[in-house]
Formats: sequence, structure tokens, C-alpha cells
Amino acid sequence: MPTKPHIPTLIARKRDGEKLASSEIRSLIDGYTAGEIPDYQMSAFAMAVLFRGMDAEETTALTRAMMESGETMTHPPGHPPVVDKHSTGGIGDKVSLVLAPLVACTGVWVPMVSGRGLGITGGTLDKLESIPGFRTNLSLDEARAQLESIGVVMMGQTEQFCPADKKFYALRDVTATVPSIPMITASIMSKKLAESLDSLVLDVKFGSGAFMKTEAQARELAESMTRVGREMGVETTAVLNPMDEPLGRSVGNALEVAEAVEALNDNGPADLLAVTLELAEKITGLHPVRLYDIIESGEAMLKLEELVVAQGGDPDMLEAIVEEAHPAPVIREVPAPDTGTVARVRADIIGQAALELGAGRARADSTIDPAVGFDCLVKCGEPVHQGTPLCRIHARSDVDFELAETMVLRAIDIEP
Repeated sequence: MPTKPHIPTLIARKRDGEKLASSEIRSLIDGYTAGEIPDYQMSAFAMAVLFRGMDAEETTALTRAMMESGETMTHPPGHPPVVDKHSTGGIGDKVSLVLAPLVACTGVWVPMVSGRGLGITGGTLDKLESIPGFRTNLSLDEARAQLESIGVVMMGQTEQFCPADKKFYALRDVTATVPSIPMITASIMSKKLAESLDSLVLDVKFGSGAFMKTEAQARELAESMTRVGREMGVETTAVLNPMDEPLGRSVGNALEVAEAVEALNDNGPADLLAVTLELAEKITGLHPVRLYDIIESGEAMLKLEELVVAQGGDPDMLEAIVEEAHPAPVIREVPAPDTGTVARVRADIIGQAALELGAGRARADSTIDPAVGFDCLVKCGEPVHQGTPLCRIHARSDVDFELAETMVLRAIDIEP
């Protein structure tokens, strides 16, 4: 039986910039997941990695150890290609709600394990759960059966799905060690690769409304993740997308579901459609014209309805999710103070305003209000006239509306 490594020595070696062996990284992750390594030692390790980094081999070893810390998805022999997409997060990013049913219409399987929003960026699970009855807490057995039945599942992380990541991320969150490319890579890729994929596309955001503020940072993360994915046998590509203004015209959980439904009914915003088709092309190999045909035919919308039914939701509420399922008490427009052209719509301020309204969570245990947020948002480059609406705010009270209105006016710049 191999001797367990001396943890303080491993921490000291990483602190001093040495490379750790894959077996040593595995011992750290296995010991921490099992409760044998205390938080204070793992915190010290995380801080050492934050300052000293990891090379490609170490990052792959960390990813693999975290992925194999719990259950992984299995697929039957002769299964169709298994594909997925991951976004690093943004404001108004409801691409998954459009892409998953669209791609599932092309004969592939889409086992999308998603997360919840934290801070100003929204989470796919929160959006899905605004659909009355929709279940995201599926077991892996349920997910496997649904994939075989309809080719798509959208679910949350189970207790035994990458438990090392869940525990390690919570620790990093409270020890100021989140912004580390190797640890971000391992966190994202361990969960995605645990889906046993053939192909993965990464939507890496940068800008005021993204975690990565610069294109250079986003490129570094994209290269790290694609390298790990390919090293672990998954065809992995990445697309860099700006997130300086919100994606689409809606921000907020039910409001974003409504906009995704509009997109699947071939009536959505152009930027949402463009990003969706670009990512879908990467993982299916189909030309965007062919993918657009699937939307235009109504097939992708039918697949969304099929998905909703399979997971216990009410498909009849999709078309009326804002008006009937989640009507906000206060819905009012924000008039433009001047005439001119929209020069800027700051995604970070819009995201913070949505958070203040209750559409996001400041802490992991915060309650989400599915009804609140923004729709009909103006886009950069559009002309506006004084008094015409810049957006519509859905709020819980007049006080909340006034606060959000103030933030909207600060977020949107109009040039003469």
C-alpha cells in the first residue's frame, strides 16, 4: 500500500513553485473530499496555486482527480455523439435554453449539467425553475433514461457528481482564491467532462459583465480549458464573446425564458441568435443555415416543450410565463432623458440592478424572485428619442422600481 504524502510538504513545494506529480495532486483531492485533509491545509494549497500557478500537466491532473471524485455519466454502446456547451457566464445569457433543444434536434445527445447564478451573472437552473413544475434535481439514472428517450436533459449537479469541485469551490469562494486559471479550468472542466462527452464548445465571455474583464484573460482561460479537454480525449473548442452589454433584450429569470421562447419561435433578438448558431455549429458541424432551418420549422420549439414535459414542467406556461406564471406587481418603462444614439449599455450595472431587484443572489442561500428584471432593453447603436422607453422594469415594489430606474439611467449612455 503506497505511503500517503506529507501534506505540509506538498503545500510548501507548490508555494516554492515546484511541480507536483499527478499522484500527489490525486492524494490531495481524494483526501480533501474524504474529509482527511482539513480546510486550513486545502486553503493554503489553493493560495499557493493562486500565486504560483500550475502547468498544463498539473491542471489536467487536478481536473481528472476532481472529475473522478464521484459518479460520472455512462452511455450505452452505439450511442449518438454526446455534446455540450459551457458559458463562463454573463448578463442576459440564456443561450443554453435555445441551444440545448436546437442541437438535440440534430441527432446528438445533450446531457447539460448546469449551475445556479451567484452575484450579477444568472444561472441556467434558476431560469429553468421559473417554468412551473420544472425539475432540475434529476438523478443520473433519470438523466440517462431521458437522454435515450428525447436526446436532451438540463439538470443540476447531483450530490455525487464531482463532489470535490463542490467542496473545493466553496472553500475558494471564502478564501479569495477563485481567480486562478488552473483552478477555474479544473472546476469547469471536471463537471463537463464527467458527462462523458464526445464534443464540447466553450463560450468564454469577457468585458464588464463577465468574470474575465479583458480579452487576454478570456483567451488564457479558453486555451487552458481546450488543452485539458483535448488531453482528456474530448473534442473541445472555444469561442470568445464580448459581454459589455447584456445579451438579448431581457435580464431576469422568467423574462429570459420568455425571450428564449421568442428565439425558438424565430422572433428573438439578433445577437442571441448569432451566438447560439455559432456555438451550435461548433458542436454539430452543421452550417448555421441548416440550424436556422430547424428553428424556422418549429422543430426546436417542439423539442423544448418535450424537454419541459419530461422534467415535470407545464409547457402551456412557456408562452405566458411572464404574464400568467410570474407577473410582477410593478411593470413600468424607463423613458430616455435625451435624443440621440445609444453609445453604451453597461452589462455590469444592469446585472447589479437585476440583483438588487431580486433576480440574482448575493449569497448561495439567497432566494430568487423569478418575476423581476428587465425586458425591451435598447441595444448599442440604436437611435432613441427623448421620452421613448430605454427598457421596461419588472419590480416587486415602487421603491425597487425607482432604485432600478436610477441604475438603468447610469448604465445607458446616449450620444447626441
